[in-house]
Amino acid sequence: MTDLANRRPIGQKIVIWFFVLCWIIVAGFPFLWTMWGSFKVQGDFFSKADWTYALQGVRTQAETGAAFTGDGYFGAWVTKAFWHAALNTTIVVVSVVIISLSLGTLGGYALARSGKKYAFYLLMLALVFRAMPHITLVSGYLLPFFEWNLWGHLPTAIIVMVAINQPFTLWMLHSFFLNIPKDLDESAMVDGCTRFQAFRRVIVPVMWPGVITTGLFSFLLAYNDFTVTATLLSQSNQTMVPKIASFLGTTQTEGNVMFAVAAVVSATVPLFLLVMFFQRQIVSGLTAGAVKG
Repeated sequence: MTDLANRRPIGQKIVIWFFVLCWIIVAGFPFLWTMWGSFKVQGDFFSKADWTYALQGVRTQAETGAAFTGDGYFGAWVTKAFWHAALNTTIVVVSVVIISLSLGTLGGYALARSGKKYAFYLLMLALVFRAMPHITLVSGYLLPFFEWNLWGHLPTAIIVMVAINQPFTLWMLHSFFLNIPKDLDESAMVDGCTRFQAFRRVIVPVMWPGVITTGLFSFLLAYNDFTVTATLLSQSNQTMVPKIASFLGTTQTEGNVMFAVAAVVSATVPLFLLVMFFQRQIVSGLTAGAVKG
């Protein structure tokens, strides 16, 4: 493959790199522009008179005495207590990932090693459940949560998001387990391991990239969720995405869009760092799940 790439004509290489550069600019510009604007005042970043105000910081200089300001971050994190929403998000996300992966690995392994027909029907049922819009699932939980006085608390959102996320983790982990030969289980049990010991000591280490890949997708589902958290959590227990939406205000209440811009940047940076840190495991896990050995 390396020799083939080296034999490409110089014109073809230029075209390839041109399209790659264009893709990087198109994909990265919105975030870089938002991050730049988060250090400006609203009059610059959303200027109708001249868009170059966002670059020059004319009104930012006039209002704060400097070309850049951290007022948006201070207002969001301190004045509006965005740190509390970040803490709530951490609790919800960690809980959802741990519970979903724990149940998904056990369930996926059991279904992958089961030769019964009901395994197929269970997976089909899970797929149908996963395909349903989230709001239709959330509405079914509202009445019991209200009657049991559970509405508005973090465990409420965790329970619902685990229920929504579980079919996905079950399907992904089931496909990973199918790619692991049954001989590994049998060899471990011949050596004296129980079924669970073989699963824990032999199978899970082999499919660790798949666990990380599935865990990352579970993380993204819980981290970026708006429907469940906005519907089931009270204002005092909001997570980051509904909190950002509240900064924008409503037709009755004026918001502060610069708080929202700063909060968006704050919420996006951890995702970027997480993907960069686990990029090798993600690629390895997706490859293992796509190629059946």
